[in-house]
Amino acid sequence: MTTVQSNTVSSDLMSTMNGTRKTAASTAQEAQDRFMTLLVTQMKTQDPLNPLDNAQVTSQLAQLSTVTGIDKLNATLQALQGSYQSSQSLQAANMIGHGVLVPGSNVDLAEGRAVFGMQLADAADNVTVTIRDGAGHAVHTMDLGAREAGTVPLVWDGATDSGAAATDGRYTFEVAATRGGQRSSATALSFGQVSSVTTGAQGVSLNVPGVGSVSLNDIRQIL
Repeated sequence: MTTVQSNTVSSDLMSTMNGTRKTAASTAQEAQDRFMTLLVTQMKTQDPLNPLDNAQVTSQLAQLSTVTGIDKLNATLQALQGSYQSSQSLQAANMIGHGVLVPGSNVDLAEGRAVFGMQLADAADNVTVTIRDGAGHAVHTMDLGAREAGTVPLVWDGATDSGAAATDGRYTFEVAATRGGQRSSATALSFGQVSSVTTGAQGVSLNVPGVGSVSLNDIRQIL
């Protein structure tokens, strides 16, 4: 597993991809050489009174063609997979230092400011965000009114419903949306800053302090 700490992605990814191509091609060529050697040996040592007929030779050559085609297809798929992962790594590395919104219900208040967000699957008649402290008590409620579908960044200034200033630290929040009197789908989004990128057997992931490891597919918005 490799962790990228800057915008430069190691060339090991490209070397690995090229090595995969060469290994797959070598394996296919070796299989073809062995097949042809066996076929030629079989023809040389065949019984003159019962020689191989054209159908048998054609069948064996067809098998060779099928095996070779499958090997080439596998080599192509492996090369495409390596190229895709390399492209993902480059894309992810460019996000280091940027803020992102990803699914999560935590919000960190620092110096009287907290950034978070929400995602609505459909337009809503009314949206309410409730922020709670570590004990689960509601400290601030945001009435956002009607909202269109999509991702919405939010900022909390640290003020509580009583007018006092909340202490810095970690809070949780929940989003409630309704449309036509019925509850509508809403996803809470946590904010964090990408610090590094990790590539491994599971693919490419972004390391976001305070949020954890997230995939590119988890990112709802880049701030």
